[in-house]
Amino acid sequence: MNLRLLVKQLGWANGALYVTSRILEKASNQRVRIVKYYLVAQPIGLTDAKSAKPMRSDSTTSMQQVSSGDPLAQAFPRPWAIIARRYAAGSICTAARVRGEFAGFIWLQRGRYEEDELRCSFVLDAPSISVWDFDVYIEPKYRIGRTMARLWSHVDAQLAAEGVRWSFSRISAFNTASLSSHARLGAVICGSAVFLLLGPLQFSYLPNYPYLHLSASARSVPVVRLRPPS
Repeated sequence: MNLRLLVKQLGWANGALYVTSRILEKASNQRVRIVKYYLVAQPIGLTDAKSAKPMRSDSTTSMQQVSSGDPLAQAFPRPWAIIARRYAAGSICTAARVRGEFAGFIWLQRGRYEEDELRCSFVLDAPSISVWDFDVYIEPKYRIGRTMARLWSHVDAQLAAEGVRWSFSRISAFNTASLSSHARLGAVICGSAVFLLLGPLQFSYLPNYPYLHLSASARSVPVVRLRPPS
């Protein structure tokens, strides 16, 4: 691990958290770790305006909203129990196909999103003009091309037509590539949340009340409320 490069990429604070988490994970056999999320809001309806060149259509690429009964959902690269839980919660999936082959997807949630990597609920205070996007995935063979850009452009246009102005998401503070790509699309950081996981225990440092939270099971879940940037 090149500490100088790590600090340059993440900064001192996030670099120290990352190194500490890795040490704790290794010493505890993955039972102890630190997670830090940046909470970001990306403006909707500005994709084409911010692009130096307009997004050209591609006859080999198609987009579709995928329902739970669609055969394509059975082929998603996620355990079916997770996919079924998302549909049950009202999540919406838009998938991309290239030459008829599954190429990637984006999931959207209205109102309230239940984090599936740890215990936390993210509540949107203005659900009529905001959504939560998560699990943005592109198949490895299509990550070099413009599949991701075309998929997001399609979703962006649909949301804009529905009157949505902001799409919220959480990004690992240790994922500089994702933070940079969101910044290029005009995303605004609205806050951050830090979680210390000790086996079944979870200590949370949140950007809003109650600020500090201790959870020992799924019966106690901290809530983070998100408002569109002014």
